[in-house]
Amino acid sequence: MQCFSCHKEIALGGNRVGRRDDCPHCGRDLHCCFNCIFYDPKVYNECRELQADRVLEKEKSNFCDYFSPSEKSAMGSTAVDDAKKKLEELFKKK
Repeated sequence: MQCFSCHKEIALGGNRVGRRDDCPHCGRDLHCCFNCIFYDPKVYNECRELQADRVLEKEKSNFCDYFSPSEKSAMGSTAVDDAKKKLEELFKKK
């Protein structure tokens, strides 16, 4: 997985992320919305899991049972950044 704060890779080695686990590089909480595959700022409650309880502090550790570590940081590149990159590659002069 990748930490939402420092964007460094974290090897889980098949282990689950516990509520009290933190990033070995920056010390931020790992079991938080920003590190979850269901986090999406464009949907209701910013979570694609419909049964999950609402979490107000998305950067802090929580008790969500639906948490699943994301391979890509939520604070990484956005869809707009990805689209711009694709357009630049498309129209790149050779």
